[in-house]
Amino acid sequence: MATGRCQSSGVKQTELDQIWDDLRQGIEQVYKRQFMSKTRYIGLYTHVYNYCTSVHQQVSRSTTKGKKGQVTGGAQLVGLELYKCLRDFLRNYLVNLLKDGIHLMDEDVLQFYTRQWEEYQFSSKVLNGVCSYLNRHWVRRECEEGRKSIYEIYQLALVTWRDNLFKQLNRQVTNAVLKLIERERNGETINTRLVSGVINCYVELGLNEEDPSAKGPTLSVYKDSFENVFLEDTERFYTKESTEFLRQNPVTEYMKKAEQRLSEEQKRVQVYLHETTADRLAKTCERVIIEKQMEVLHAEFQHLLDSDKDEDLGRMYQLVSRIPDALGELRSLLESHIQNQGLDAIEKSRDTASNDPKIYVSTILDVHKKYNALVITAFNNDTGFVAALDKACGKFINNNAVTRDASSSSKSPELLAKFCDLLLKKSSKNPEEAELEDTLNQVMVVFKYIEDKDVFQKFYSKMLAKRLVQHMSASDDAEASMISKLKQACGFEYTSKLQRMFQDIGVSKDLNEQFRNHLVRSAEPLDIDFSIQVLSSGSWPFQSSQNFSLPTELERSVHRFTTFYSSQHSGRKLNWLYNMSKGELITNCFKNRYTLQASTLQMAVLLQYNSSESWTVGQLAESTQISSDYLHQVLHILLKAKLLSTEEEDEAELQPNSSLSLYLGYKNKKLRVNINMPVKAELKHEQETTHKHIEEDRKLLIQAAIVRIMKMRKILKHQNLVAEVLNQLSSRFKPRVHVIKKCIDILIEKEYLERTEGQKDTYSYLA
Repeated sequence: MATGRCQSSGVKQTELDQIWDDLRQGIEQVYKRQFMSKTRYIGLYTHVYNYCTSVHQQVSRSTTKGKKGQVTGGAQLVGLELYKCLRDFLRNYLVNLLKDGIHLMDEDVLQFYTRQWEEYQFSSKVLNGVCSYLNRHWVRRECEEGRKSIYEIYQLALVTWRDNLFKQLNRQVTNAVLKLIERERNGETINTRLVSGVINCYVELGLNEEDPSAKGPTLSVYKDSFENVFLEDTERFYTKESTEFLRQNPVTEYMKKAEQRLSEEQKRVQVYLHETTADRLAKTCERVIIEKQMEVLHAEFQHLLDSDKDEDLGRMYQLVSRIPDALGELRSLLESHIQNQGLDAIEKSRDTASNDPKIYVSTILDVHKKYNALVITAFNNDTGFVAALDKACGKFINNNAVTRDASSSSKSPELLAKFCDLLLKKSSKNPEEAELEDTLNQVMVVFKYIEDKDVFQKFYSKMLAKRLVQHMSASDDAEASMISKLKQACGFEYTSKLQRMFQDIGVSKDLNEQFRNHLVRSAEPLDIDFSIQVLSSGSWPFQSSQNFSLPTELERSVHRFTTFYSSQHSGRKLNWLYNMSKGELITNCFKNRYTLQASTLQMAVLLQYNSSESWTVGQLAESTQISSDYLHQVLHILLKAKLLSTEEEDEAELQPNSSLSLYLGYKNKKLRVNINMPVKAELKHEQETTHKHIEEDRKLLIQAAIVRIMKMRKILKHQNLVAEVLNQLSSRFKPRVHVIKKCIDILIEKEYLERTEGQKDTYSYLA
């Protein structure tokens, strides 16, 4: 324990001599942690107060007749001698205390250090309270005047501990703490209070030497004497552990171990390390445990994808995402994997998928559904992984075995449009409304990845037109819902014609009602049930039908409606689409009375048999004026339906003189028989013209885009113009560069553009 007498001089000596002995005994009582009554505490405080105030008064009186500067000089000495006595006491106390701990190691030194620190810290706070008047007046003034090495008494106690105990013991104390933490990392239970006690001491010792009055520690002691060496020790520990663990265990187990270790270190900060260590500790562990093993993790990622180990994939994502810019390789691997899986799935079903839209689209959706779920669950719907999924789907949907067989990337949008037709057309297999809506949403998932959206539009438009004209839509609500989804995806222009079709159907219903009322008023009703649909020529994707001789039974009805419509709408011309028309024939020539649902061409042929039971192919061609290709296909359908018969051995080789007779023995289980099958020649021609129109429309769209761009830019280089055209039209289709060049040449010929003189590959807009 500190002993001795404090030396002073002059007027201060008398005052300090009178109080120091009792004050020192009281301070010793504080540092021995002996009981102290409130009266005794106040007595010690009073000693300090009386010393500071009495000395100040005496100095002031002794200099009242002097200069102003002498009064200030005398006042500056108030408290200094007491401050020196306190400083000497603390130094002697700690020098004696050090003797008991200098030779201790490991847990023994920690026990000693933490216990003594806690007692010393508490006692020093009590002493600080006793000396609060000294702190408020003399110490504060000294600090304000820039005196160095003057501290409040509690800070003085910390400085004294740092200089006389900490500097002597900090190396062995820090090493003991590191050993204790390593034991904990190896699974042992340790006394964490020993660690937290040392940490609290190191934090508290971080005084601001430049500004002793500053609030809060600077953490300089904590970081220099503990945190830096702790992080180095942490890196060494996990470098060794990671290498050994991977040598003996699979990567999946290593990831679990890594998760465990990272969690433990985070908890370590919460329990006994300073909170500011959290970030540096986490980065150190992540660098050693994850970043240094990235090559191993990348190799394992592909194995996990191949094995569908979703849980392990999620664990790897969580680990790797801790490292800045480290997910790029995983995203690339995922993209390649999904693309290959999609290509393989379509390859396996290529024989059926090429002609079965349901199998084709379902195959795509199965792949997307699987990996979309993986991205959501394992990869936390990370935008980078969502983008990887989108890129992969775009690649295998637009370029796969089916599209290569068709030698066209437009095969995917064509099959998707046909799949929509299957969903929306009346059928005994139509799903429930809620299920249908869900399936349409799935269709839009595939649609999003289709590059040639204009091809889808063309085919979808044609199929919608047929469904509406033939009254084959399963649900008007479903049709409207699908158009709404397309409008949301591609804009109003994309669906404007589709919406106009619906309007035309509504107008046609009103027109039929007006025509029926007209017939009633005219007192000349038709002898057949006749209804029409008037369609806007610019909105519907139908081609003009071939010319043939309309049966006389239908001529009167067509003429009556044409006259009626002309009276209602002057200046409008009706073009009759007989290839899209159909009717019903009631038979009176067979054992049973049948109603045959037939196309107009089939009706034209069958009605010939009202006048004769047998006709040659040549006679039918002359009387119906149907072209040879179409007539042969119509006849084959009627022969296959057993309505006609022939003596030819090979029905496929009909000659002009081949005789075809009405088969009077016709039987069918159904009384309503649908023989209205599409003619192959029509289907083939329709498909060819659709693709032809797509190319023509694309050229017009490209030219329109070029004109819009040049009208705004006025002058533009060839490369920049091509880039802007690609950017503008990419949402509809991907224009080929050589087609863009042709369109530029066309516009130059039409004098919309010109090549700028003296500037290579530069175009100017001609207003």
